[in-house]
Amino acid sequence: MAAQELTGAEIVIKALVDQGVDTIFGYPGGAVLPIYDALFQQNKIRHILVRHEQGAVHAAEGYARSTGKPGVVLVTSGPGATNAITGLTDALMDSIPIVCLTGQVATHLIGSDAFQEADTVGITRHCTKHNWLVKSVPELARVMHEAFYVATHGRPGPVVIDIPKDIQFQTAEYTVSPHITHRTYRPVVKGDIEKIKQAVELIANAKKPMFYTGGGIINSGAVASQLLREFVRLTGYPITSTLMGLGAYPASDKQWLGMLGMHGTYEANNAMHDCDVLINIGARFDDRVTGRLDAFAPNSKKIHVDIDASSINKNVRVDVPIIGDCAHVLEDMLRIWKSKARRPDKAALAGWWKQIDEWRDRKSLAYKTNDDVIKPQQAIQRLCEMTKGREVYVTTEVGQHQMPRHDGLWAACRHRGADRASGRARRRYCGRSLDPDEHPGNVDRRSVHAAGQDFHPEQ
Repeated sequence: MAAQELTGAEIVIKALVDQGVDTIFGYPGGAVLPIYDALFQQNKIRHILVRHEQGAVHAAEGYARSTGKPGVVLVTSGPGATNAITGLTDALMDSIPIVCLTGQVATHLIGSDAFQEADTVGITRHCTKHNWLVKSVPELARVMHEAFYVATHGRPGPVVIDIPKDIQFQTAEYTVSPHITHRTYRPVVKGDIEKIKQAVELIANAKKPMFYTGGGIINSGAVASQLLREFVRLTGYPITSTLMGLGAYPASDKQWLGMLGMHGTYEANNAMHDCDVLINIGARFDDRVTGRLDAFAPNSKKIHVDIDASSINKNVRVDVPIIGDCAHVLEDMLRIWKSKARRPDKAALAGWWKQIDEWRDRKSLAYKTNDDVIKPQQAIQRLCEMTKGREVYVTTEVGQHQMPRHDGLWAACRHRGADRASGRARRRYCGRSLDPDEHPGNVDRRSVHAAGQDFHPEQ
């Protein structure tokens, strides 16, 4: 069968359909009108019109995090692309797969300071995993599919495809390789087995161990969460998590110490400081967790599992670095642990749990009710009671209300498992964009948005 001859705009839509895209978030502009014309000639992809390009990326983030599929954004050239920068930065920091399509002036005008021209590739180089400027229509189909591969493989993140307007009008055959890869980007998913054996030995011989998990578990998928739960329960060791890793391990479990770091629990932070073996799986040693690096878990041997090689030894030097996907590494850890019939030191572990229980007795998230003021914890607890038994997504904005909302949510709603918030590039007034309730993949689920208001003494 002969390859199909399509315009560049039609190739974009065809590639999106072939990638299983059902939703695009965008804002029209002159440099992408051919793509919009092609978009409205079909009915397989739904377009959601936003009021600002930044909101389009945030909405795509919410879509990606709630459906597990990459979010797709369509914006115009110049100011359209630059308005998307904050969202792209947030997606890169939070490891959210986003494919952002930007319009560009015609190829013969690039570099001439044409109307609404910007160096989109140069501007987005530091806030994306990769970006492309398509200068030839025959390469457009390959680039489109490569972009989805890069965005979703390894550590997920945003990519940008900059498409000049004349490329959208030109025609070419739509041909795609059955095996889509990237010639230089080949993330390692299987960990070094010798390093994994070293890690298992350290874990087995630990006296005061601590599991420290992050968003890498979430990004690795449901299997990684299941393997993590099995391994933690098999060892009997305590576990904590970063903000981005909440939900991978049930907050109702007795081994769960709560979130750690600046807004974490007393027991989680003390256990991190005093542990002798720290097992980091899918976290980055963020500054909100570590505080002073010279005082962070000072007497511990550190194991770090991460699919992103650049994260290893970036902030904290570790003793056993393992580059690989969390699910694959956990699978190997469990297999080795079981094959060698490893058992934790029960006497040492009992003493460790006794110390942790003493810290727990402080009840760091407890609060006193007030008849005159509705405290954030009260509001969140009431919200949890009203939504108990339902599958609910909780979104938030950022500011004074965000951290009390997290603390209250995970203290009061231990049955809850879904939580959506901005992590690193936190923005105010963006929470509604993260709300997955309007997305086609979540039409049967309830979504709750928690927003706050700045305090003013005169109010």
